[in-house]
Amino acid sequence: MKDSDVIVLEEPKLSLGDQFYIPQVLNGLGTTMKHMFRVLGGKDRVVQYPEEKREDLAIEKGGMLTRTYRGVHRLNKDEEGRVKCVACFMCSTACPARCIHIEADESPWADREKYPAKFDIDELRCIYCGMCEEACPVDAIELTHVYDIVGLTRQEMIFDKSKLLQVYDETVKNEPM
Repeated sequence: MKDSDVIVLEEPKLSLGDQFYIPQVLNGLGTTMKHMFRVLGGKDRVVQYPEEKREDLAIEKGGMLTRTYRGVHRLNKDEEGRVKCVACFMCSTACPARCIHIEADESPWADREKYPAKFDIDELRCIYCGMCEEACPVDAIELTHVYDIVGLTRQEMIFDKSKLLQVYDETVKNEPM
């Protein structure tokens, strides 16, 4: 290696204002003031939830309206009305929050080996990342666009197989495929 290949960098000298982060603090205060005046002037999008709900949570992508948020889970059904899940445990394995619990049993149908005898999702523990949806080989689990679910106890927010199938029945007609 030659001396001409080596570049020596010297640390820049900071002024007194830069040492106390004064420009950065003033920049942050300016941003805060800008947002405050927007809200006070009525130009910001303030929604009085739950009386008003945001309907603009979708973006246009490739000529289609695509929703950009993920809501409560559902278990999809096949054409015969059976649960699509084959109890492969891919969703529970991919889940970073470890909120999906499955117990498999031998399937009563000839077209698959297993089915979920028990399928639970803790909606309070879930981070709605969509990894379960991506991992499922048969598209059995899906995140809907329903975001206003309410439960008074922790147990009410643990969705079992019947509740997840009920969410499917309620949302299948409203969801864009």
